[in-house]
Formats: sequence, structure tokens, C-alpha cells
Amino acid sequence: MSMPGPLELVVIFLVVFLLFGAKRLPEIARGLGEGIKEFKKAIRF
Repeated sequence: MSMPGPLELVVIFLVVFLLFGAKRLPEIARGLGEGIKEFKKAIRF
């Protein structure tokens, strides 16, 4: 499985934007970033 291309990323972003709206996107991104940070910290241990 390969990484999605630029067009696919734009389509995914638009779908997420339509589903959640502009107000929720920063909250979702922040939560996702914190989750990734915790995951990397757990892997290093």
C-alpha cells in the first residue's frame, strides 16, 4: 500500500472538512497530534 497522492489528500481533507466543519478541525488535529506523540513516546520505551 502506497502513500496517497496530492489529489487524494485534498479529497480526504475536503470530506473531513464537510463532515466536521471548520470549528472542529483544530480540535481534531490537536487530538491527533497528541495521540501520535504519545504513540511515538510509547514505542521508544
